[in-house]
Amino acid sequence: MDNREWFKNAGYGMMAHWGLYSLLGGEWKGRRVLDYAEWIQSNMPIPNEEYSKLADIFNPIFFNADEWIKLAKESGMKYFVFTSKHHDGFAMFKTKVDLFNVVDATPFGRDVVAELGEACYKYGLKFGLYYSQELDWHHPHGGGYDNFAGCSGTSWDNNWDFPDRCKKDFSICFEEKIKPQVKEILTGYGDLCLIWFDVPHTITKEQSHELNALVKKYQPDCLINSRIGNGAYDYVSLGDNEYPSEFIPDNNSDANSLNGFKYSPYGLYETAGTMNSSWGYKYYDQNWITAEEIISRRKKLNDLGINYLLNVGPDGLGRIPSFCTEALKGAAVKSKK
Repeated sequence: MDNREWFKNAGYGMMAHWGLYSLLGGEWKGRRVLDYAEWIQSNMPIPNEEYSKLADIFNPIFFNADEWIKLAKESGMKYFVFTSKHHDGFAMFKTKVDLFNVVDATPFGRDVVAELGEACYKYGLKFGLYYSQELDWHHPHGGGYDNFAGCSGTSWDNNWDFPDRCKKDFSICFEEKIKPQVKEILTGYGDLCLIWFDVPHTITKEQSHELNALVKKYQPDCLINSRIGNGAYDYVSLGDNEYPSEFIPDNNSDANSLNGFKYSPYGLYETAGTMNSSWGYKYYDQNWITAEEIISRRKKLNDLGINYLLNVGPDGLGRIPSFCTEALKGAAVKSKK
């Protein structure tokens, strides 16, 4: 069974947003973010010099890859997608490209992506990786500087450390960091079922297709989601927490926007959803969905031929919140009745 056929039948997966931002839990110097906690560096905004200090204390002693993946397995999920690098530019894997990574910059010193990949192999789940291919607030030429629409922070790009947008050239970041790191995750962590790219704005059509070619060169069966931008994808990522009542793909849609990809050449679709109001850990957000809501949303999506990728946001110590665990296990039990 190739990955396209597998994905169409998978139905249900787990996503995990976890990184330095998890230490802050959505709060910085007495202020709380109003939206996504993983956007806190942009939301506040926090200079790289200060934000990088979080790496000095990142030591999640309770992180256990087996426990995470076992929870996904027991919840009935078929695949697991992890944030290998989010918009803050911090890699949760050992990379030769940038010392700003979990192995070289933290007292923890362990390759999180490697451990999760091994756990997925052990428990029989497919493994996928999220990678922010454009936004990188740690790099002076990170993208997003030509988009001024609303976002979860003060800016798509890092305009607090690097305010002169006229001097920014995304191709420098793309060549120096993005392409080499994508190659690293493709060649260093076994078979990937998918790469989950995100928020294409500045990236050019040529760059999106170059990334596509890179993925297919090293892992021909690895699926690529629509947020790579510019039509260079295998399957459609619907909008965040998008649960359509009906779904009629637009065969003519090739818009380069977050929700604009409404047609998949292979008939593959997915909605990524949160369990509260944030992807990353936000300690004061108690807007948890219930087991019944998980079952209802999953059925609604699956009946329309859309996979449900349900996110958890572990805390800074590596613990998946008990509210998530209880709801996921409860949904698994109730769906069998």
